[in-house]
Amino acid sequence: MTATAGTACADHGDGGGDPSAPVRLLVFGAPEELAAYRTLADAYTRAHPDRTVQLVEAGDRKDLLARLSTSIAGGEPPELFLMNYRFYGQFAVKDAIEPLDDRITASDKIDPADYYPVAMNAFRWRGRQLCLPQNVSSLAVYYNRTLFEKYGVALPQPGWTWNDLLTTATAMTRDAAGGVIRGTESEGAAQRPAVHGVGIEPSIIRLAPFVWSNGGEIVDDPARPTRLTLDGPAAREALKNLVDLRLAYGVVPTDEEVESEDDESRFANGRLAMLLSSRRSTTTFRSITGFEWDVAPLPVYRQPAGILHSDAYCMTRGGRNKQAAWNFLEYAISADGQRIIAATGRTVPSHMAVANSPAFLGPAQPPRSAKVFLDAIPTVRALPTVSTWPEIEDVTSGILENALYRGDRLDDVIRQLDEQTRPLFARAEHPR
Repeated sequence: MTATAGTACADHGDGGGDPSAPVRLLVFGAPEELAAYRTLADAYTRAHPDRTVQLVEAGDRKDLLARLSTSIAGGEPPELFLMNYRFYGQFAVKDAIEPLDDRITASDKIDPADYYPVAMNAFRWRGRQLCLPQNVSSLAVYYNRTLFEKYGVALPQPGWTWNDLLTTATAMTRDAAGGVIRGTESEGAAQRPAVHGVGIEPSIIRLAPFVWSNGGEIVDDPARPTRLTLDGPAAREALKNLVDLRLAYGVVPTDEEVESEDDESRFANGRLAMLLSSRRSTTTFRSITGFEWDVAPLPVYRQPAGILHSDAYCMTRGGRNKQAAWNFLEYAISADGQRIIAATGRTVPSHMAVANSPAFLGPAQPPRSAKVFLDAIPTVRALPTVSTWPEIEDVTSGILENALYRGDRLDDVIRQLDEQTRPLFARAEHPR
């Protein structure tokens, strides 16, 4: 659904515009995620019948970024957009985002002390609060509890290690008759798994927490990075163990299998025992009726470590109706708004009181172990928010995919990652 822009008076300065004018909110996500935002928008309209929010629904993240860039360049951006902290720097450096500090100070509904600092800080750019985070998710291990019980394999437990994950994934990789398959598929098509042990996206955001857990670093300086540091021994070990899931053990699907059925769909269809994903998968998995599922914390190398997954509402400088946009943003981020979106399953609320309330932790809907997400917050770290980070992720994803699925030599992989990202770091603008 693509919304039609409202017809209120233009407001391209610092003023308010018409507070009852339609607010355009640019978002993307799976159908279940978009339904969650429609639920929030509908609740806002019921509470304020004279106000409306029009969702502008992008097809995916690339579509959202392209639409936002085009609309800003054309002088007709939506009033609000929802974006992960890893991607907003390219718009912050262009001064395309309206700072919110003055509005926050004047608000009687928002107190920054009520929100998890790690999420708030991720959206600070050169001393200003540019966006307000709705969630503070970490990466977790989703698992098919019914399948584990069927095969008598121990469930993932807090404090488990990478080797435990590997052992579990191996035990859960099964053929059509339910037999364990060991090693890769060299035995032929008859041995190809009907169920794979684990699914993991070959990307820097999946690799990072394991590098940190092993005592390594992703970049040389988190505040002003100049290069990746995956050549360090701890990072190299974590990278090797990741690609060995496919190359040495065959517990993750092949690239052809992922192309035909992505990991999230494979899990929902009962053909994947475990999946490493953030909270956003919960909305999709709540439609599962054929089995019981739950979440477990990430496995640990030397110390627990997680990676921040946080999206925030950002207000464009060129939006027509800033006061109307702020009214909705204030509602969405408030305790009332966060309880509504938490009930849909989409978020780990950034509002600490809501996150620790039955609105999020209540057992009425899965996952029953929702507290896993909260327990991880003290250990989560953010990736850099430099302006070129989206390009860095794009480049690294292709190289890491080849490492996992094609078996490129580790030395070549690390060299390519370094050579192809250094120019991107060199022209990056920094948040501090």
